[in-house]
Amino acid sequence: MTVPNSYTAVDLETTGLNPKTDKIIEIAAIRVIDGQITAEKTTFVNPHQALSPDIRSLTGICDEMLADAPDIGQVIGEYVEFARDLPLLGHNIRFDYSFLKHAAVNHDLEFEKEGLDTLRFCRAFMPKEIPKSLGSACAYYQVKHGNAHRAMGDARAAHELYQALAAAVGESGAEILAPGPLVCKVKKEQPALKRQKEVLRELAKYHRINLTVDIEYLSRSEASRLTDKIIAQYGRIRRDI
Repeated sequence: MTVPNSYTAVDLETTGLNPKTDKIIEIAAIRVIDGQITAEKTTFVNPHQALSPDIRSLTGICDEMLADAPDIGQVIGEYVEFARDLPLLGHNIRFDYSFLKHAAVNHDLEFEKEGLDTLRFCRAFMPKEIPKSLGSACAYYQVKHGNAHRAMGDARAAHELYQALAAAVGESGAEILAPGPLVCKVKKEQPALKRQKEVLRELAKYHRINLTVDIEYLSRSEASRLTDKIIAQYGRIRRDI
């Protein structure tokens, strides 16, 4: 068995950790054929909501940088095509795949992939006492990790980490380094109903709330959760009888 050496390295920056409720804000993908980079692609993505202070601090990305960016529906097809039939590679690749799979399903695209997870490989080959974060693993294998917590910087670091790790373990590690299926069950989300959007606008006006999300881009479940949150915090609209 030979060590896999062709793949698409990917990394995302997102508004949070849950692909059902959070959004992609940056995508980077690197096509690697026989160990050599043959193409790269990166894009900001407009999440149609304000970023939290924690995400702005972690990534250095601000709302102004995303204001004119395309939404995920305009770019997900390009990244599905870019990945071709290659396995996806990343550090905790299941995280990135789950967001991409949700976006693909929501836009009627097939996206079934195998994955190469450098986090899993590091857990298999690195000393137990050393942290297995991307930064720590890169330091252990003497891989440069520039522009951390940005999509392209982390995608390149994951690619270089895999190359260094594969060189260190050699053919003896080929079985562990084999790609495995990425499993993520996703149900397509439906856009918010007209009445749901009307209710949200009425609540915002009544309670004088400045919403930090664009109502037009909400799904039915997102609109329902936001409505419940506003009512729980501010109360229902009191109408004169």
